[in-house]
Amino acid sequence: MKKNFTCIICPNSCDIEVMFEGNAIGTVNGASCSKGIEYAKNEMVHPMRTITTSVFVQQGIVPLVSVKLDTPIPKEKIFEVMKFIRDIKVTAPVISGQIIIANILGLKSNVVATKTVEKV
Repeated sequence: MKKNFTCIICPNSCDIEVMFEGNAIGTVNGASCSKGIEYAKNEMVHPMRTITTSVFVQQGIVPLVSVKLDTPIPKEKIFEVMKFIRDIKVTAPVISGQIIIANILGLKSNVVATKTVEKV
């Protein structure tokens, strides 16, 4: 079986072709670096993603704070994580780097604020 990917690790956006032979990854072609090879292999067996979104802020000078996961999660958990984050509200002040949700859904990834929101 053959599968094609566009690598998202760096700006080169390599077109990578992975051959799957039986139950194992065979050849990986088209990557210009080892990170691309590793990315393609992971996409075949265990795709991971990092989420960026926003959380509602009460009593803040702005109504939302941008957040991100500090480590990737399994791709199949994205919608479950987003549903959980959607219902979260924090109270200002929020400090950039502050953990908003620790170990979200037991996935060993924290939801972290990426900007500061001052209190009104």
